Amino acid sequence: MSNSVPGYGWEAIVDLALAEDIGTGDITTLSTVPPETEATGRLLAKQAGVISGLVVAAWVCQRVDPAIVFQPLVADGDRVTPMTAIARVSGPARSLLTAERTALNLLQRLSGVATVTATYVGETTGSHSRVVDTRKTTPGLRLLEKHAVQHGGGHNHRFGLSDGVLIKDNHLAAVGGPHRIAEAIARARDLAPHTLKIECEVTTLDELDQALAAGADIVMLDNMDNDAIATAIQRRNEQAPGVLLEASGGITLGRIRSLADLGVDLISVGALTHSAPALDISLDLDLR
Repeated sequence: MSNSVPGYGWEAIVDLALAEDIGTGDITTLSTVPPETEATGRLLAKQAGVISGLVVAAWVCQRVDPAIVFQPLVADGDRVTPMTAIARVSGPARSLLTAERTALNLLQRLSGVATVTATYVGETTGSHSRVVDTRKTTPGLRLLEKHAVQHGGGHNHRFGLSDGVLIKDNHLAAVGGPHRIAEAIARARDLAPHTLKIECEVTTLDELDQALAAGADIVMLDNMDNDAIATAIQRRNEQAPGVLLEASGGITLGRIRSLADLGVDLISVGALTHSAPALDISLDLDLR
């Protein structure tokens, strides 16, 4: 993959993170490092994983000081082994030290998301099932984390509430209960932009039948066991073969292969973003 820019607006996240870290100034660096000191260094991935966030880390460095040179040695989406150098940096030592923590925080977080995603995606090899993310993201980091999911080989579900219709249990409760699925879907058809897909969450096979009959584009099978999902796929194939089925609800790494083997279209995994551990990455500087 290339080191692509993850859409628009993420730069403000960097500015906020830098303001949070630097405050009124990097007192330690300013008091100990002479202003004329130059430095070079390497960013090292200290464990195996998938890299994401090099563009973001480079932007952090540029925001701190345009004199910093950031040279990626791998691309976002690349798999690396322990102790792989993923980028070189050079420039004023004060600036590099000030940029270090914010750049690493974002790079480690995003690479962690990409690495976990790649692990889940690897369990679906040979199937047509797609691993998709959720809106269970770190507040403010959704755009970057969903880009990291792509670097890990996963796919994005909707980015926000305006990107698609997803009728869930609480929406159905507000309409009158799960027996009113057809009414909820009809309301969405009438009021939502016609370009948006209509997805409905169901928890039973009876609710699935209602959603299929009502013309849902996608049906989310929430917390169903594998036997129920197998039956749901059979009913979908018989009643509405064009409808996509999405397995959701506590999907674990140990279960995902069995879901892919059943032939479900989408497997949504909140853990890609809400539980991904940071990838261990460090900056080793050589001051001169």
